[in-house]
Amino acid sequence: MIDLSTDCGGIKSPNPFWLASAPPSNSAYQNCKAFEAGWGGTVWKTIGGPVMNVCNRYGSLELNREKLVGINNVELISDRNIETNLKEIAETKRLWSDRAVVVSLMVESKKEAWQDIVKRTIDTGADGIELNYGCPHGMSERGMGAAVGQVPEYCKMITEWVTEVSSIPVLVKLTPNVTDIRFPARAVKQANADGIALINTINSIMGIDLDTLKILPSVAGKSSHGGFAGPAVKPIALHMVSQVANDPEVNLPISGVGGISTWRDAAEFILLGSSSVQICTAVMHYGFRIIDDLIEGLTNWMESKGFSTIDEIKGKALNQISDFGNFDLLHKTVARIDQGKCIHCNLCYISCEDAAHQAIDLKKVNGYNETTVKEEECVGCSLCALVCPVDECITMVRVDDESASKTWNELTSEFKDQGKPLTWENLAEFQKKYGIEIH
Repeated sequence: MIDLSTDCGGIKSPNPFWLASAPPSNSAYQNCKAFEAGWGGTVWKTIGGPVMNVCNRYGSLELNREKLVGINNVELISDRNIETNLKEIAETKRLWSDRAVVVSLMVESKKEAWQDIVKRTIDTGADGIELNYGCPHGMSERGMGAAVGQVPEYCKMITEWVTEVSSIPVLVKLTPNVTDIRFPARAVKQANADGIALINTINSIMGIDLDTLKILPSVAGKSSHGGFAGPAVKPIALHMVSQVANDPEVNLPISGVGGISTWRDAAEFILLGSSSVQICTAVMHYGFRIIDDLIEGLTNWMESKGFSTIDEIKGKALNQISDFGNFDLLHKTVARIDQGKCIHCNLCYISCEDAAHQAIDLKKVNGYNETTVKEEECVGCSLCALVCPVDECITMVRVDDESASKTWNELTSEFKDQGKPLTWENLAEFQKKYGIEIH
C-alpha cells in the first residue's frame, strides 16, 4: 500500500499536492472543486489590503509551439474583500475537514495589521497560514511582498509578529529575487516559523511584440516587470529548495513551488527535501483534472521503487549535492553513437564542431552522412547527447579507471603539502601523470 499523506510543518493533507496561492485558489468554488477532484490541499490566493487588478495581466513564453512554457503576470493579490474571503475559507474548511486549507496573507508592515488579520484567519478554522514575502510586482512598490522577502531583518520582524499570536502553523513564502535564499530562510527560522514555501515568482520582462513594439503584457500601452512562473523556472526552484533543505541553520519543513507540472516534477521536489508541492501554472493550463495523473504517476513510481511513504523519499537525493571542489577530476566519459538509431540529422556534429571540441567526424557512407566520435578528442561534455533528438542514440560511456579518484580540493591540498604553487605547469604534470588529454 502506498501512503501519499504528508505533514508539512504541522499541516496535514492526504496527498502532497496543493494548489499554490494564485488564480486557481481564489474562491470557495474553485477550492472546493479542486478538492472534489482529489487535491490534498490549497493555499488560498493571498488576501490583504484593497487592490484593483488590471486587464492584460498575463504574458506567455512559448517554445516550439508549446504554450505556457513560462507565464509572466502583473496580477496583484485577491481583489475580493477580506470579509468575503474569510467567510468562504471557513465554509471550505467546514466542508473539507480532511484537506489542508492554508491562507496566504499580506498586509502593510505594521504589527497591529498583521496580528489582526492572523487572528481573523485563525477564526476560520484554517489549518495554517502562509506569509507572502514574495510578490515582485505591485505590492512590493508598497513595501510588501518581495520588499519584505529581500531583507532578512524584515522577514524576521514580521514573522515574529505573526508567530507571537498564531495558534496554527506558519509557513513563510520566500522570494527568489535575492542573492542567497538561505539568509531570509535563516531569518524566519529565528522567528519561529513552522515551515518555508519556495519559490515565489521571478522578476521578469516577458518580451516585446516586434510588430507593435509594445512590451508584453501591455496595459493601455504601459508595461512593467512581473512575476515569472511555469515549467521554465523549475531548475531555479529546485536549486533554492535544495539550498534551504541542506542548510543546517534552517532545518524546517519545505513546501516546494515553481514549475511543477507533472508527477515527475513533484517527485524531484520531494527528493530534494519538500514535504508538499504547490502547483499553479499547470492548473491554469489544463485545469484541476491533472490531479489524477499526479497521484497515479507518483503512486506507481513509488511502488516501482519500493517506497511506501512520502517520508521515505523526502530529501533522498540531497546528499549528492556538493561543491565543484569535490568533483572527481579523474572521472572520464566519452560519447558513443548507436548507428542503428541515428537518423543522420547531423545536430551532434554541428554542435560539437561549432560549439564544443571538434570531436565528431562527418563522412559520407552509402549516400548519407555518418557521424562518428573521435574518442581521443572527446572531453565528455555531453553536448552531443543533449542535442540528439533520438533517445539513447548517443550515450556517455565511462572509460576511466574507476578505482582511482582525485578531487580538486585533494589536488590543491597535495600541491600545498609539497610546496608547489598552483600553476599551469604543475597542473599539466598532474594531467600527464594520469593520462588526461589536455585540450
